[in-house]
Amino acid sequence: MENTNDKPELTPEELEALKKRHIRSFVMRRGHISAAQKRAIETTLPQYQIEYSNDLLDVDAAFGRHAPTVLEIGCGMGETTCAIAAAHPEVNFIGCEVFVAGVGALAKRIDEMQLKNIRIIRHDAVEIVRDMIAENSLDGVHIYFPDPWRKARHHKRRLVAQPFMGLLASRIREGGYLHCATDWENYSEQMLEVLDAEPQLKNLYGQGNFSTVMGNPLCERPRTKFQARGERLGYGIWDLVYIRQ
Repeated sequence: MENTNDKPELTPEELEALKKRHIRSFVMRRGHISAAQKRAIETTLPQYQIEYSNDLLDVDAAFGRHAPTVLEIGCGMGETTCAIAAAHPEVNFIGCEVFVAGVGALAKRIDEMQLKNIRIIRHDAVEIVRDMIAENSLDGVHIYFPDPWRKARHHKRRLVAQPFMGLLASRIREGGYLHCATDWENYSEQMLEVLDAEPQLKNLYGQGNFSTVMGNPLCERPRTKFQARGERLGYGIWDLVYIRQ
């Protein structure tokens, strides 16, 4: 579908900077990985993995079918990813995750639930979107509970920021959606400011408003055990849903 937005998705300077160097929204640390997760990495992941490439991804070939496609950035341990994929077998889901324990847990869940509609890319999401995802090709994007980088000096590492949001929006087809969620109020305010200002996106609930995530089945985010724990501790949850114009 032709992009009818008159404004370029990124200025040449922004695009060149993003190509050459970007501040990563994650820091690779040595973390614990269980024996089951390690086994899943070695034996199960190859069935579902898409290797990072500088070339555009042939989604139909990767899934063996033509279907609506949703990208999830930061799958964590895969609980939400698998729950949504199980509820929507008619949709292709591409999960991006960099942490080995999360990738192992996700691969293990996919195998146990016998899901055929999830593929995993273990790589930096910014580079995946930049290099592998075609413009106007995604039906939806999920960014659930990204690292809030709580300290002010680390806010520059937050994922929901420009110029990446402009690039990401250009990969969503007209009428497709972006659904973000966070349990950190300060980050939710930044998300709202950044996304409301992005000309390719329209706030489904009106400028300046957070979402009730009702009315779009794919935006009905499952309530995970981590969310339930946070709610018991009195933490708030903020959802934002945008439509690609």
